[in-house]
Amino acid sequence: MAEPTRILLDESEMPTRWYNIVGDLPEPPPPVLHPGTHEPVGPDDLAPLFPMALIAQEVSTERYIDIPGEILDIYRLWRPSPLYRARRLERALGTPARIYYKYEGVSPAGSHKPNTAVPQAYYNAAEGVRRLTTETGAGQWGSALAFACSQFGLDCEVWQVAASYLHKPYRKSLMEVWGATVHSSPSELTGAGRAILAEHPDSPGSLGIAISEAVEVAASDPGTRYALGSVLNHVLLHQTVIGEEALAQLAKVGDTPDVIVGCTGGGSNFAGLSFPFLREKLAGRLAPTIRCVEPAACPSLTMGEYRYDFGDTAGMTPLIKMHTLGHDFVPEPIHAGGLRYHGMSPLLSHILELGLVEAEAIAQVECFEAGVLFARTEGIVPAPEPPHPIAAAIREAKRCTETGEQKVILTAMCGHGHFDMGAYDAFFRGELVDLDYPKQEVRDAMARVPVVAG
Repeated sequence: MAEPTRILLDESEMPTRWYNIVGDLPEPPPPVLHPGTHEPVGPDDLAPLFPMALIAQEVSTERYIDIPGEILDIYRLWRPSPLYRARRLERALGTPARIYYKYEGVSPAGSHKPNTAVPQAYYNAAEGVRRLTTETGAGQWGSALAFACSQFGLDCEVWQVAASYLHKPYRKSLMEVWGATVHSSPSELTGAGRAILAEHPDSPGSLGIAISEAVEVAASDPGTRYALGSVLNHVLLHQTVIGEEALAQLAKVGDTPDVIVGCTGGGSNFAGLSFPFLREKLAGRLAPTIRCVEPAACPSLTMGEYRYDFGDTAGMTPLIKMHTLGHDFVPEPIHAGGLRYHGMSPLLSHILELGLVEAEAIAQVECFEAGVLFARTEGIVPAPEPPHPIAAAIREAKRCTETGEQKVILTAMCGHGHFDMGAYDAFFRGELVDLDYPKQEVRDAMARVPVVAG
């Protein structure tokens, strides 16, 4: 009998717990600090933005957290998601490597983002919140939260980074289908937005700016809370259903990964795939190389400093220790809008500092070449973000062709690109260019990062 190309789990095999890697790390991550006192924040400091249930998850050291039944019921609309063996891509590359990808584009929003949007909407609704505000880059997180809010009767207000708002109008339409109100960021609706526009009227926006606007609105209304689609511990926690399923699916075909690659913007997709495998590595049961892949134009892990910084541009959030390019650095408007963040998950940054994962940066032309090859062989058109680890997987597979090694390579195809065809049009017209790492802009931004001991 031929080995399967699509490896499935049934509903009874879907994870019923999220995995919290903090409980297994050799050293705890650094604390989150109050921006005024530089002392560790407490639950009351975070209460204006998040419900207590999520604050508890943010600081938890429990290895596993049960997934409520109401969340599992919605997860069943698309979970468990399929794991594919990329046989046609392997043949095109002529490689002895075996390439697998976990496909999260089967969710209603077309990406991995509903894995955390649904829990965040659920916990907010349970505590009586009426409205959620958020930011979005490419629009995947915004559409996921709009979908989740529609399931729990919450209003949803989204600030979408201007570059994506202009170039990806149907992402806005998708959010509106699920009832969300969408604004281009920076906007005239907030003090943070007006300050940016006064200095830079043609600002392409950034995730940091959009976060400032969403946080400002949430903090001013007791019936509103803020939801973040990446970066924070509870967000990464919710995404671990991806890796837990992938572990079970690979076990069905008797394979274990030698190399795991995933794209990193804020860190949730990468963490969701890799953290369950990292648990197995820490326990001595597996030994994969685990590699973060980021855009060369916004290389926070490979070029940023590991230090305390704000998570937003206006400096409204607590200080978190992470790899950062400076909170008011505005990345070039590359088409992988979901990866245009000045910082990185503090938990993932900590894990990189511990030497448990690696990082590399790849320029966007190579990534789009990889995305097109993937689409022409595997049939799925990737969003502009997952071609980063696809490119890294292709690099690894080509090395196997040269050495004859039969490595097993695993990646996450975190979403489809059906709303991103303008980026592919630019690629085919030859208008897509590699953008240099803006050293001087980053130096200027880093000079304005707060100085915090530790």
